[in-house]
Formats: sequence, structure tokens, C-alpha cells
Amino acid sequence: MRLRRSRCLTCYWHDGTFVVHPHPHGTPTALHPAAAEILDAFEDWSTAAEAAEQLTHLTPDTVEEAVGALVSSGALLAHGGTAAHRDEEIAGRWGSWMPEASFFHYATQDVYDPPGAPSDGNPPAPGEVPAVASPDRAPGEDPVPLPPLFTEHPDVPLLLLPRRPAGLGAAFGQVLYERRTHRDFTGEPVPLETLAALLSAVFGPVDFIDCGRGALYRRTSPQGGSRQEIDAYVGALDVEGLDPGWYHYDGLRHGLELLTEGFTPAEAARLCAGQEWAARPAFLVVLAARLERMSAKYPTPRAYRVCLLDAGHLGQTFALTATALGLGPAQTGAFRDSEVAERCGLDNTGQVPLYVLAAGHPARAGRDAPPPAGVPAFGATTLLGR
Repeated sequence: MRLRRSRCLTCYWHDGTFVVHPHPHGTPTALHPAAAEILDAFEDWSTAAEAAEQLTHLTPDTVEEAVGALVSSGALLAHGGTAAHRDEEIAGRWGSWMPEASFFHYATQDVYDPPGAPSDGNPPAPGEVPAVASPDRAPGEDPVPLPPLFTEHPDVPLLLLPRRPAGLGAAFGQVLYERRTHRDFTGEPVPLETLAALLSAVFGPVDFIDCGRGALYRRTSPQGGSRQEIDAYVGALDVEGLDPGWYHYDGLRHGLELLTEGFTPAEAARLCAGQEWAARPAFLVVLAARLERMSAKYPTPRAYRVCLLDAGHLGQTFALTATALGLGPAQTGAFRDSEVAERCGLDNTGQVPLYVLAAGHPARAGRDAPPPAGVPAFGATTLLGR
């Protein structure tokens, strides 16, 4: 039988064990680190005997035994098999996103079977690493204390924001269809009252609920399990009554905590991966996840997907609210993670930046605004796959 190493394969150390983790067709399996050397002998289609000829320091029996374990795990695929065909298809479709994106996507799929049980219902193989994280406590143990609902920086200056009602009387349909991503702005300062209304409507608590172990709060956006793991950090560039700098929005007290003084348009563009438009808004808002709020409830790695979705929900509500307030919203996933984390005072381990939003007064005819699509554009477009 001719075999080849899976193209969709990640190896790592976990709790002192070397794990071979093919995805999506295989099973994460704990093996001796020498398995990596054996896998290397199957870069192209080979038999176990041919691989043993390359691995002269290993006995043929050792190679054959290891090959059997690697085939069982899905790390080695048989020529002409369905798994090999799909492996090639996935590698082609995901392309330059591999291995990071494909591994995260497939390794967090189908995790809602009993812990340690693969989706086909068969018992786990010896040495197999369970695909689902184990509970954070054993039966009978006291529950893990919930993390704080709100983030605070007690040792920094706090600016309490105005609590005037937000000007959100515009019709929903009007706001929905007028929402656009803006890349050009007038340079006119944004009133502090407008920023305060935006932050309150998007990130402030709406009400509090009893989760059975204490209180949680809800926002105007859906959030997984109401964990509210996303915090908002404001990079003020041109806001009336607010010195340029980086602030944390304290939703409980509706205030801004000054973290670092000074912030320039040039720095804003640099933080946003050199995008020139990022120098033009009146302010940026960084959405950062405090992971413990989510992981304390949901231990499976799939919950990180939910953090990303939650950031997207907040980004959409931000865009609609900014539009209703007469601002032009923008957003980007392209930013220098480590530098953004440092400016926001995040440790970039348990508190990580996920998304960067922005807003300002939109220019009437933005220099970066695309023109409407005409006949030539549609002529160059495949609208249907036939």
C-alpha cells in the first residue's frame, strides 16, 4: 500500500506529550516524537518498506509499527482513498491560509460529542488525545469563581462621560441602507457627547440577569452566553474635550480611563498595518477579548470562534449606531497586534485585541469611495456559475 503524509497535518506538544493532529479526517493522537521523522519519509507516495530504507537507524519492524499507528490516526493516507482525495482538495482550497486557518477551523469542528469520543461513536484509541477539552472541575468540586463582569484600571485618571440621551431617532431602514464603510473624513472634531452616546449604546449594559451563579449583563448586541468578554479601548485623535491618547471605556461607570497620553494620525495608520485611511478618523475603538470570561463557562477551544463572532456583532452595532449619529464608521482586521495591545495596556495573553473600529464625520465625496458599477464592470463579472 502506497501512503503519503496528510497535507492537513499539525504536530505539537501538549501537556508534555507529542501529538499528531490531522484535520479534518483524522484523530489527534499521542505518539513518540520519532513519528515526525517517519512522517517526513512520506512526503511523496511511498510504501513502509521504502520508508524503512531511508530510516536506516530504525528497524523495519519499528517503522512498520509506527506506520500502522499513523495510518490509524489519519496522518498517513492511502493512495486513491477518499481521505487522500479530500486532503488534496482542502489543501488546494485553503491555499495560503494553511496551516493556521484550516487547522483552527477543522480542529474546532464537531466537538459536541461526549468528551474523548470521536464522532463515529467508536471508543478512543489507546494514547488518543480527546478532541474536547475536559471540564474545568471534577464532580463535587466547588465551581470555579467567575471573573469580574467589568474591567477597571483603578490607578488611572477617570473621565465620566455625559449621559444625555443619544440621538438615535432615525428610522431603522434609513440607517440600515445608509450604512457604509468610510475611508475619508472631514477632519471636523467629534463632540464628546456623540462619542459618549456611541459608546453607551454599543458597549454599555442594557440590563442585568441572574445566571444562577451571580449576575451577568446584556448589551444591544448578541454575545455568547452573555459573557461580555469584549472590552472597548478608545484611541482619541480629534474628540472635543478629550486629549489625544488611549482610553479604556468603563461601561459600569460610563467613563473613560486614561491609559496613555498622546496619539497621532501617523501612529494610527501605523497601528492599522500602514493603512493611510486610518489616520483620518476622529477616533479608533479596539475590541479586545478578556478570554477568561468566556473560558470559565466554555472550556472547549471552539469558544474562541464565539469570541470572534461576538466582536463582529459589536462591530455591526457600532457601524449602525455611528451612522444613526451622523458619523461615518469604518473597521479593519488588519492591524499590528502586539503594538495595539501595548498601546491599550493589554498583556496579549489573556487580553487580546481582535478588531479595530473607527469613526469620524464622513466627507461628502470620499477620495477612496468606489464608483457605482456600470456595464463594463458587470461585463467583467461572473454573476452565476453557469
